[in-house]
Amino acid sequence: GKESKQKPTRLKMAVDTRRETVQRKSPSEKVQSLFLNPAIRQFYQVRFPNSCFVTILISERNIHIRFDFCNFTEILVMEETGINGGAQAVINLGIGSSVPISYHSCFGPHEDLLLLEADNNLVSDIFNGRVTLRGLPDEDAVLCIKSKTYAIKFVGNSNSMFLIPPSICPGFLEDSHVSGSNDNGKVSVIKIAPGNMELVEVSPRLDKLKQLLLENPFGAGEVEAMMDDDDSDHNGKRDLALYTWRDLVNTIQASDEELRNGLQSVSAIEIDGYWRVVDENYLDMILRMLLHNCVLKDWSFDELDEEDVVSVLVADEFPSKLASHCLSVFGSKVNETDKWKLEPRLVCVHFARQILREEKMRLESFMEEWKKKIPEGMEGRFEMLEGEVLTEKIGIETRVYTFSVRSLPSTPAERFSVLFKHRPKWEWKDLEPYLRDLHVPRVSME
Repeated sequence: GKESKQKPTRLKMAVDTRRETVQRKSPSEKVQSLFLNPAIRQFYQVRFPNSCFVTILISERNIHIRFDFCNFTEILVMEETGINGGAQAVINLGIGSSVPISYHSCFGPHEDLLLLEADNNLVSDIFNGRVTLRGLPDEDAVLCIKSKTYAIKFVGNSNSMFLIPPSICPGFLEDSHVSGSNDNGKVSVIKIAPGNMELVEVSPRLDKLKQLLLENPFGAGEVEAMMDDDDSDHNGKRDLALYTWRDLVNTIQASDEELRNGLQSVSAIEIDGYWRVVDENYLDMILRMLLHNCVLKDWSFDELDEEDVVSVLVADEFPSKLASHCLSVFGSKVNETDKWKLEPRLVCVHFARQILREEKMRLESFMEEWKKKIPEGMEGRFEMLEGEVLTEKIGIETRVYTFSVRSLPSTPAERFSVLFKHRPKWEWKDLEPYLRDLHVPRVSME
């Protein structure tokens, strides 16, 4: 274009001339060093008109360039060579020296180039294909590895960042080579990087997960349809907005590990290939039947055999998968065996929510009814309900009502907004239970 006809620009540069000595290696060794070099700081890839993909890796003191053609791959590592032109001329530039820089005949466009800055911990994941970009078209994309999520921020350059190929770059021979002249000191710019992308570790965005799964909880109606094997009911089920693992991966901005933890936190279960949350009323029916059988069969709450529990609940017409799910929601494994222990806090919190629902009760009345619901052999203490209920003074009375941490946003700013909108002033002992589950990278709760 017109820009390629500009006159060469002379540029004086002060550079650090210290360089590591790079030993010559075979092509296969070069490939290995290229992808395993822990000092790599930046990389980008772009396709040029001559069907060549170019990946540029910038480390602390070396520039690595990889050319991928249709039928072969050539690895070029900028080393101490006798070549004076191209990128090597800039690398070898001494303090107080200058070099002529001009625009290459292939200069521009620049919109197809993005520079990504990544720390050493991410380099291996990037070059081994263990990263994904996640987000819907109307969302800011995030980059995910196996266990972490990173926000992507573009930082523009106030100065021009030139991309200069080596003088022996296939497909980008200097004009001097084409014309037959021997100007080894010539340096040509083929691209200008407008800026670079930065990665900032962030918390997974799991609020949408709760919203999607709570739209269609799995309840008694679907269980009856499963038992009756009614095709029309199954057709109706397919009309519901249900989500497979792949659907959630493509929708939720979180790493795979964070997504699994999010599913566990909302007590989700995979049924017929779809991830569902079980309706609380139906889960209450299963729990009550389990506790009833514990009394009838004299089972200990601390050592429940999973096979026996599932067998009994199936006989009471509960699906076996949901019977096992009930144990995982209200209990914990005993030393990685098939034995389960019912956790008193989980059971007691469940019955407290069942009693309060959406209403406020006098504290004395609530405690009296709550103790009636708690199974014999378990002790319910009001401290168990931290993060689930709040109290307020109305005259001389103390009233209690539900205010669950599970219903709050997962981002700190939104959560604090909801908390202080609900109550303008908090005592730390009341506020702290609603902050425990907040995990912001590099930020402590204090």
